[in-house]
Amino acid sequence: MPMLKIGVKIPAFLLKDSVGKSFGSSDLKGRYSVIYFYPRDDTPGCTMEACEFRDLSKTFHKLDADIFGVSSDSADSHKKFTDKFSLNFRLIVDTPDKLGRSPFAMKLGVWQRKILYGKPYMGIVRTTFLLAPDCTVVARWDKVKPEGHAKEVAQTIADLKKGVKATKRAAKKVAAQEKKSRVAKK
Repeated sequence: MPMLKIGVKIPAFLLKDSVGKSFGSSDLKGRYSVIYFYPRDDTPGCTMEACEFRDLSKTFHKLDADIFGVSSDSADSHKKFTDKFSLNFRLIVDTPDKLGRSPFAMKLGVWQRKILYGKPYMGIVRTTFLLAPDCTVVARWDKVKPEGHAKEVAQTIADLKKGVKATKRAAKKVAAQEKKSRVAKK
């Protein structure tokens, strides 16, 4: 499937997190949401990425943004990973189908052909989606390098929020000027 594009709403879904709690598209409304896909729990790159998101969680909270990590590892694996590294955000289980494919990753286009030691195989490609409060994709990072990625995502949210505030201020200014000119015409 093609990669989910910027400007498109995330398709409806329903999964489970590491403690068996339901997690679906309805959980994403009202705040910015960072959904990052990663290949495996407790591997060097995935651990670095998760720990950077953990370390910046207060920043994301101030930005009204939630973080969700997604891989095809089991709930038990996610729970061990969370406990080992004191992760303070939810890890979501994309349970593989009978053919070993991750359905949610496939739906968003992050289940792709990869090569390891010259051998091709299919798997999750490290990808991050930033969703606006209305569940629209506002940014996407493909083939992510873990180091510094969380900081880049936080900065993008901060920049977007500044832009929204500036747009709202400009709209209020225009409305005030229009009101003034209507009053002056009377």
